[in-house]
Amino acid sequence: MSTKQEKRIAEYARLFRVKPGSKVKLGRDFDPRFKADVARKKDGAELLGRGIALLADYQARLAAQDTYGVLVCLQALDAGGKDGTIRHVMSGVNPQGVAVHGFKVPSAEELDHDFLWRYARRLPQRGQITIFNRSHYEEVAVVRVHPENLDRQKLPAESKGAGVWARRYREINDWERYLTDNGFRLVKIFLNLSREEQRTRFLKRLDLPEKNWKFSSHDIAERERWDDYQEAFSEMLSHTSTRWAPWYVIPADRKWFARIASAVVLANALVEIDPRYPTVSRAARKDMARAREVLLSQAPDGAAADPFEERLARRRRKAKRRDDAHETGLVAAGVSDGKRGAP
Repeated sequence: MSTKQEKRIAEYARLFRVKPGSKVKLGRDFDPRFKADVARKKDGAELLGRGIALLADYQARLAAQDTYGVLVCLQALDAGGKDGTIRHVMSGVNPQGVAVHGFKVPSAEELDHDFLWRYARRLPQRGQITIFNRSHYEEVAVVRVHPENLDRQKLPAESKGAGVWARRYREINDWERYLTDNGFRLVKIFLNLSREEQRTRFLKRLDLPEKNWKFSSHDIAERERWDDYQEAFSEMLSHTSTRWAPWYVIPADRKWFARIASAVVLANALVEIDPRYPTVSRAARKDMARAREVLLSQAPDGAAADPFEERLARRRRKAKRRDDAHETGLVAAGVSDGKRGAP
């Protein structure tokens, strides 16, 4: 990838980044319908396709290098589009290198451990991308809105009093710093959905028989706590967007744009890691050269000695023509003013 393309990806991702140390208020700072300068869904499909191809390339490098791991933390309100984002953004990657874990009501065993224990058990291996569909941030979002859950966690009395949330923010930040210091990159994505768009998506679940299975009366009860969740998420973003693990708030009212933006944020993290294929030793290269000569000598009459080399050359010429035609790269330049994606 060219340096120009890398810069454009970084600039685009920066639109959604929560500046560490900033005071966030979701309703004031983020517009759920923001779509940068991608005018049409059709244009977005092309950009998403290129982003998926880029992720596939970098994932292969990540797995081959086997040095870094990537943890994607995906948070949203109900109907925010978490499942669809995972399905579309990760559609081009090798399933062997990706794991997805969802976290719901903790089990009795999980409640007998500290609040980060069940998440630590599902961390990625080196070379792997792991996605948390809901994450350890449930512990300062859902649990904050429903503090009765603290009683179920069997905490001592002194751990449930004043300052519990500030302490948890600190503990999460320290844990994430520990992970990054050990070569694990965190990509934290919050899908920011408007109240009206959530209402529309709930109605779709009720109106379409194939969507009925997604509906739960619990979702309606949680919707009544909308303001409480907005406050909890705003505090979460304010206190846990750090230099080593920043949050990215993705406008989620347009699903197609949310997928593009999420792909760009993940791609930017991989570009910054810049994983490389391992290099082989001089002795191994000599063995490879001898093996190549043997294979070339075995080409049938009339067949290309190395058909793959010819195909690779054609692909490179085609890719160069495509990049020249789409000079804007993965993301377009010249973003509109107004409420964007970051404070």
